[in-house]
Amino acid sequence: MTLGLTTILFFGLLILLMALGVPLVFSFGSVAILFIIMHMGVDALYLIAGTAFQQWTSPILLSIPLFILMANLLQRSGIAEDLYQMMYLWFGRIRGGLAMGTVAICAIFGAMAGISAVGTVTMGMIALPSMLKRGYSKDIAVGCISAGGTLGILIPPSVLMIVYGYLTGASVGKLFMAGLIPGLLLASLFMAYIGIRCLIDPKLGPAISAEDDVSFSTKLRSLGSVIMPIILIGLVLGLMYMGVCTAMEAAAIGTFGALVVLIAKKRFSWKVLHESVTGTCRMSSMVMWIFLGAVLFSHIYSAMGAASMVADFFTSLDVNRWVMMVCMQLVMIALGCFMDPGGIIVICIPVFMPIIEKLGFDPIWFGIMFVINMELGYITPPFGFNLFYMKALATPMGVNMQEIYRSVIPFVLLMVLLLIMIMVWPEITLWLPNQLKF
Repeated sequence: MTLGLTTILFFGLLILLMALGVPLVFSFGSVAILFIIMHMGVDALYLIAGTAFQQWTSPILLSIPLFILMANLLQRSGIAEDLYQMMYLWFGRIRGGLAMGTVAICAIFGAMAGISAVGTVTMGMIALPSMLKRGYSKDIAVGCISAGGTLGILIPPSVLMIVYGYLTGASVGKLFMAGLIPGLLLASLFMAYIGIRCLIDPKLGPAISAEDDVSFSTKLRSLGSVIMPIILIGLVLGLMYMGVCTAMEAAAIGTFGALVVLIAKKRFSWKVLHESVTGTCRMSSMVMWIFLGAVLFSHIYSAMGAASMVADFFTSLDVNRWVMMVCMQLVMIALGCFMDPGGIIVICIPVFMPIIEKLGFDPIWFGIMFVINMELGYITPPFGFNLFYMKALATPMGVNMQEIYRSVIPFVLLMVLLLIMIMVWPEITLWLPNQLKF
């Protein structure tokens, strides 16, 4: 069987299994095992156990359960409620202020948690009822939460960046720094859009009434709610940026800080701790098994010589390298409409990275664009995860799925705008990593 036909069969079988609804880990794992037997023989199956031990004990990957535990502890700590109350007091009198404040809180949670679900679910429970009660448009209220939650995988620390860095060999620290400016820029674009729309049409995001306003001293006292998040962000990111800690050490410090916050907020109980730990175990186990399937898939793909063949084929085409880059972005956007980031990263990275390297593109720069594409995947119909989170939260408040889909359209366009900006001006992502050494 020729290498080209083998490659087609390799990916065709994977797509068939996923289309049949086979869980992601079994889809990747079974295809990898089948082709290991075909190309290396039954005796080579021992490599699976060795790969599992090597991957699951990697210091980089061990930071993932810690970041997930930190996110679970923070979700139960009451920080989100305090932050929203602070934003309500300071920005409630501004048209669209509650929606802009919600995006800012999602950005803060992104800098503490590293995953998308925390900001989306938490603010969906806290901010959505408040905005709808005060007459906010469903498009603004639902859209800002759905899109704001995606900031958790772009603003460091990001679990997805850890996975990308491990699969590609790119520096996780540089990826974190590269994502900081784009993450803040995207949050600013979201807030600017909300502010401009509500300025043009005040009915979309009315200001709170003068009777609901409070004294300046009360507003000042509310700023105390941001002290703990700032300290926690400083612990997780600041120490790592200064080279004091590795990603795993920073995650451990951040998890301890989240536990301290939980105790300080008087929300600690053994039940809360048990729920946080068991939730972390469930999610971490899922991530690690998917990761094992991904690595096996990637290894056999490379061992067959398919990675080099595909890279040589595309680089030999008489096509401008930027055309290829745009095509890769379009492929990832399309995949994001139907697949989760775990599946996309396993399919795309083994195929795209050899091409990226041969075309001379920076893997850190490409990594940030990859993450932005995964953000798009979280809110692009029909299968965006955040859209289904919002459906569960917003349906009891009279918001249907068509309204949820419509609410994210402007934010999708803003993400595409950021993607274009980063392609045109790579310094947006590369300037900060180039300033510090790792």
